[in-house]
Amino acid sequence: MADRTVRCHGCGTSSVFEDVVPRGAVCDSCAASLKCCLNCRHHDPSVYNECHETSAERVVEKDSSNFCDYFDPASASPRPGGEGSGALSELDKLFGKK
Repeated sequence: MADRTVRCHGCGTSSVFEDVVPRGAVCDSCAASLKCCLNCRHHDPSVYNECHETSAERVVEKDSSNFCDYFDPASASPRPGGEGSGALSELDKLFGKK
């Protein structure tokens, strides 16, 4: 299998794993859990259970590691609504936040 790149939901640092991302994997920069809903391509706050995978069990703490069999790392590119995009960054520019 191919290497898997996971972009940390906390700080944006990328980590590379051979084959699978272990449940206990944490970011080297900020110690956030890497095998969690917030790093998964199926995660979407706008859908039921915040997951596009309808067969996945409900996970309450989206930022904590879990045993989900459907975990698939999201692309390494920034997510919509993330830092540097959308209305929030426009407001930050307007009010001088960096």
